[in-house]
Amino acid sequence: MSGTHSGRTVVITGGAAGLGRAFAVGFAERGANVVVADIDERGSAETVRRIRDAGGRALAVRADVTDRASTDALMAAATEEFGALHALVNNAAIYATIHRAPFADIDPDEWDRVMAVNVKGTWQCSASAVARMAEGGAIVNIASATVFSGSPQWMHYVASKGAVIGMTRTLAREVGGRGITANVIAPGFTLTEASRAQLEDAETYGVSARAIRRASIPEDIVGTALFLTSPDAAYITGQTIVVDGGKQFI
Repeated sequence: MSGTHSGRTVVITGGAAGLGRAFAVGFAERGANVVVADIDERGSAETVRRIRDAGGRALAVRADVTDRASTDALMAAATEEFGALHALVNNAAIYATIHRAPFADIDPDEWDRVMAVNVKGTWQCSASAVARMAEGGAIVNIASATVFSGSPQWMHYVASKGAVIGMTRTLAREVGGRGITANVIAPGFTLTEASRAQLEDAETYGVSARAIRRASIPEDIVGTALFLTSPDAAYITGQTIVVDGGKQFI
């Protein structure tokens, strides 16, 4: 395959399904070498199979984003397999298994798990990646448009994604001297296996409040990640791009 990312290597965390799989396939279609990282080995293998069947190059690596030794090993595997590391998409997050509850009733253990994966995991993957990333590389962190509107009974998830935005702005200042960019994509509600499990009305949820009156699908988010990791975005850093079909400005 050839395209805008031909020869570049990108690590996608949480690439076994949903938005992560869409990122992996989208990058491969543009010629990237894709490293699919997840604790779900079966799902990762399926993502890699789809890419390879289409003629792309991909590698599955089991990785626990909450463990620095695991994230270090992930980035080492990427560079050993493909020779360099050019981009990281921090997509891994706890979402589908979160229990909605009034803020005062959230299980403290669940709060800690959400923060461990969504916040600490983003930090650790970024640290492991920057240590091996080529000059001019790019990091894209996935947050959520719920940060700007709030989501009742989901405080731990919203707080974790708000932390990702703050972390990214700081990261951008720390790695900019090496020509590495760090940006955030904040998707609106997007149809995936996980989101369908969360809501019975997932197909129509929030559609009436959008300027573009249809449900969001993972492929709607991929183009922004491709742009932010391309040379065309080399002077964009520390920014948050909301991709929600126009809901936030209505």
